[in-house]
Amino acid sequence: MPEHILVAVAWPYANGPRHIGHVAGFGVPADIFARYHRLRGNRVLMVSGTDEHGTPITLVADKEGTTPQAIADRYNKIIGDDLYNLGLSYDTFTRTTTANHYAVTQDIFRTLYERGYIIRQETLGAFSATTGRTLPDRYIEGTCPLCGYDEARGDQCDNCGSQLDPTDLINPRSKVDGQPPVFKPTEHFFLDLPAFAEQLHDWINRQDHWRPNVRNFSLNFLKDLKPRAITRDLEWGVPIPLPEYANRDDKKIYVWFDAVIGYLSASIEWAQNSGQPDAWREWWQNPDARHFYFMGKDNIVFHTVIWPAMLLGYGAGGQFGADPGGKYDGIPLQLPYNVVSSEFLTMEGKKFSSSRGIVIYVNDFLSRYDADALRYFLTIAGPENQDTDFTWAEFVRRNNDELVATWGNLVNRTLSNVYKNFGSVPQPGPLTPVDEQVLAEVTGGIETVGELLAAARFKAALAEAMRLAAQVNIYLSEQEPWKVIKSDHERAATIWYVALRCVDTLKIIFTPFLPFSSQRLHEYLGYNGYIAGPLTFREVTEANGRTHRVLTGDYDRWVGRWEPSVLPVGQVLRQPQPLFKKLDEKVIEEELARMQSRLG
Repeated sequence: MPEHILVAVAWPYANGPRHIGHVAGFGVPADIFARYHRLRGNRVLMVSGTDEHGTPITLVADKEGTTPQAIADRYNKIIGDDLYNLGLSYDTFTRTTTANHYAVTQDIFRTLYERGYIIRQETLGAFSATTGRTLPDRYIEGTCPLCGYDEARGDQCDNCGSQLDPTDLINPRSKVDGQPPVFKPTEHFFLDLPAFAEQLHDWINRQDHWRPNVRNFSLNFLKDLKPRAITRDLEWGVPIPLPEYANRDDKKIYVWFDAVIGYLSASIEWAQNSGQPDAWREWWQNPDARHFYFMGKDNIVFHTVIWPAMLLGYGAGGQFGADPGGKYDGIPLQLPYNVVSSEFLTMEGKKFSSSRGIVIYVNDFLSRYDADALRYFLTIAGPENQDTDFTWAEFVRRNNDELVATWGNLVNRTLSNVYKNFGSVPQPGPLTPVDEQVLAEVTGGIETVGELLAAARFKAALAEAMRLAAQVNIYLSEQEPWKVIKSDHERAATIWYVALRCVDTLKIIFTPFLPFSSQRLHEYLGYNGYIAGPLTFREVTEANGRTHRVLTGDYDRWVGRWEPSVLPVGQVLRQPQPLFKKLDEKVIEEELARMQSRLG
């Protein structure tokens, strides 16, 4: 029975292009997971979009003398193009400035407010001393009063995990201009997190399958749980849906509150765009559905504490949660099943910094290198369980010594020889024990790699796939069919047949990681149809007449299945080309020089 799998991907912020450190944390792992489950025949809904509200976008707009909407429009397109070129197979990649998102966000706010889970409190708001604008909590840094860490943020300390307010910090300073923020009394709306403390604690304690850092960080956060502000004094954001704010433009819903709601609103938009307005309920109100959230470690508590609290408070209520007389009447929205958090990626030993030039944007990278080469590196050497460093030397080494030399070499030597000598899948003779052993080992990879992917252990899964490819290379080197063919044509045909079967099975195993090259290999092997593409953009017109673009794909047409090869004898091959490019080591110095030029 196919499972319903929600793949909820962190929303990239639309105040600039995204760099490779961003997609290492949220994009590539989520796509690997989604592609695997589609190959398994499960019903996958992968959603996200650009996060387009808040002060950072207004700061960029002010600097350029334009509007926040213009900035959001620009970077929504740039980011969408980058994710398309990287092959991230969203069912819907949308944005938070749609009428649909506003409606869902306001419904959740209103429902929580009516149920007493949103309360009013007077507090000290942080404002920039130079611009007078509200400073987001994450734009304020200072010393943690509990552990002394001097780069604690205005919302939490990443060193000790404590929940903080900007006023808690010692010597707070603005990340915008380095000046101390100005604190002014102001009334805000707060999400009453302590009201959910016991439920959250019991629920998180039961999540034994979570990564230890996610579970421990979340439990630690619960120790000092307090109401969290969900509005800010600014003009750019989702309006507060209360009558007294109908004609006010000075206070909006805080960006973090509306961003996490985006997973739900994007699912609802997908259903509307597909002509099945209630189809989203199959994922959100189906007790058997499983929700997987992907993000960097700096967003853990938003997905393990704050968003679950909002879901618990909303339940099956409101305009969207209720399904009167329907299949899911009275069934609450589902909580996360797993929260897959990645660590941080650095670059040449330094923290990514756009302002300091220590960065390589996705679009810049893909203008010179293949997407699968980047996907390979970010998986095999990425920050899955610990902070890792991207260096150009390591990227070139991994590409040449692993991707090209192992998997690329196996495909090239097998297909080029078979195409030259047979032109189609050859008729094998009797299989020897050695033949059967290598076939069995690669076939077993469907299970072993699949188990690792299902557990979100992407690095180990890719390493196992590469080990299997290496075993087939060893088999060919020992059997030497290029020599055997001179004296025993049938035996050579058998060896190449076994190798082709292994390559065909490995093609499926590598597809979640390397979709572009896997699709080309699929075609070289003589197959038709898609196992990994294409993606597409679609223009959507809302009821208010506004249009926006979504990244999506017709994944129901994909023909690949997570099964061993059934490559038929006699299938005509297409002329193969090498799957991957070997990189000249001179690119290391060229790229380091580019980085140095950005540093000035």
